[in-house]
Amino acid sequence: MSDITRRQFIQGTVAVGAASTISFPRLIRAQGLNEKLQVGFIGAGGQAGSHTGWCHSHGLQCVAFAEVDKTHWGGVHGKQGWEQAAGYTDWRKVFENHRKQLDVVFVAVPDHTHFAPSMTAVSMGIHCYTEKPLTWSVREAQLLAAAYAKNPKVVTQQGNQGHAGNGWRLAYEYIKAGAVGEIKEFHTWTNRPIWPQGGDRPTWTSPVPDTLDWEAWIGAAPMRPFAGPRDENNEKSNENGKKGRREQRGPYHPFNWRGFVDFGSGALGDMACHTTDGIYAIMKPGYAATAEPFIMTGPVKDQFPAGMVIKSTYRATADRPGFKTFWYEGVDGNGRPFMPDTPEELEADGRKLPRTGNLIIGTKGKMLVIGDYWETPQIIPEKRRQEFGRPPQLLERSPGHHEEFIAACKGEKPREFSQSNWGYSGPMAANIQLGNLCARAGKKLELDETGKITSDPKINDLAWREPRQGWGPLEMNV
Repeated sequence: MSDITRRQFIQGTVAVGAASTISFPRLIRAQGLNEKLQVGFIGAGGQAGSHTGWCHSHGLQCVAFAEVDKTHWGGVHGKQGWEQAAGYTDWRKVFENHRKQLDVVFVAVPDHTHFAPSMTAVSMGIHCYTEKPLTWSVREAQLLAAAYAKNPKVVTQQGNQGHAGNGWRLAYEYIKAGAVGEIKEFHTWTNRPIWPQGGDRPTWTSPVPDTLDWEAWIGAAPMRPFAGPRDENNEKSNENGKKGRREQRGPYHPFNWRGFVDFGSGALGDMACHTTDGIYAIMKPGYAATAEPFIMTGPVKDQFPAGMVIKSTYRATADRPGFKTFWYEGVDGNGRPFMPDTPEELEADGRKLPRTGNLIIGTKGKMLVIGDYWETPQIIPEKRRQEFGRPPQLLERSPGHHEEFIAACKGEKPREFSQSNWGYSGPMAANIQLGNLCARAGKKLELDETGKITSDPKINDLAWREPRQGWGPLEMNV
C-alpha cells in the first residue's frame, strides 16, 4: 500500500461496508496491517489514563507511546495485548519511528507540550485528540485551528469532555426559546487552583530521578533545573501521621506544574475549556474584542497569581447583540473565593451559588448552571422555571466524546461529527489563553476580529513563544 495511507484504506473499507463480499480484515492482515485503529499516546499517566483505558476497552491497538516518567509506563504496558508497544520518553520518536503505522494519536501531557506533537500529527495526516487546554499560548491555538483547515482529511478533538454532554445543548434550547431574553453577561467561577499559585521560581534544585527524562519533560519551554519536594515538606505529615499526596510532590512534576507560567495555564487553562464551553457553543462569539485583568491579587511572576477576575467583551453579530464575560478564580488576600454575588432570584428560593458554575444574565431573566461541565442548566427562580417548562429539543445529542472522535476517524461519520474539533476549540482556546495573556501584560487588551492585539502590538510577542531548539513540531502544514 505504498500510495494509500492506512487511514485512507480503513475509511475505504467502512465506505464499502456490508455490500462487499471481500473479507477486509483478512486483506488488511495480508498487507501487514491490523483491522483495528492503531493508536499512539503522548503521555501514559495521569489524565492520559482515561484515553489509554478507553482505547483498550474499545479494541484499539497501541503501536507506540511516549511518557517522560517510566513509573507511568504501566498505563500502556500493563494492558493485555499492548505489552509489545514501543515505549519512549521522547515524543518525537513516536513519529520518527511509527508515523506510517499510526492512525490516531492522543496527546495528554503538560500544557506546554501540547502544541508540537499535535501540530506534528495533523501535518503528517494522523488524526489527533489533544487534551485541554488545546495549547499553552494564544498563537499556538490559532495555528492548530489553521492546521485543521489546511488538512481536511484529518479528524481532531480537544479533551473538553462536557462538550458531548446534554447540558449546554439544553441551555441553548432554553435561550433559543426565549427563557432569559437576549444575553448580556456570563459569570463563570471555579474552585481552582488546587495547586500552588502566587509564588515565584523555586530556590532549590534536586537530582533528577532515574525514571524521569527531564530534558523531554521541559521540551519546548526554556530549560531550568529540576526541583523535587523540599526537605521540610518530606517531614510534614497529615493527621494520620502519613505523608499527604501534595507533600510528596515537587513544585513541577507531577501535577503542580499547572501554576507555573512556563509550563501550565493556571486555573483558566485547567478549567475554562470545561466551564466556559457552553458560552462558545451557544454564542459562537469569535475572538474577544477586549480582555482585561479586572482584579488580580498580585502580578504574574513565575507562577500565576493566587486569584483573579478577568473581564472580556465580545462583538455583536447579525444574530445577537454583543455581550460580556467574567471569569473568577482563586481567592483574595483573606482567603475568600472570588465569585459573583448570589442573585436575588436564588436567594428567593433560599439557595446559594454552588462552588463552581455559570450565571447567565439576560434581558428577561437569569439561568444558573451548576458544576464544571454544564450539567444542570436551570432557570431561576424555581417559580419561573416551573412556569416556563422544558424547551423543545433543537440539537442532536452526542453518543459520547471519545465515540464522536473515533466514529469520525473511522469514516463512519463526517469529520465534523467530532464536535470539539480544532475549528471550534482552537478559537476557544485562544480566547481562554488571552485571559492569561492580559494578566501577564497587566492591562486591558484590544483585539481585531482576527484575534490580533491592536492596543499594544508588542503584546503580540507574548502570544507566541519560540520553542526551545529541537522541540518544535517535526512538520508544520498550515
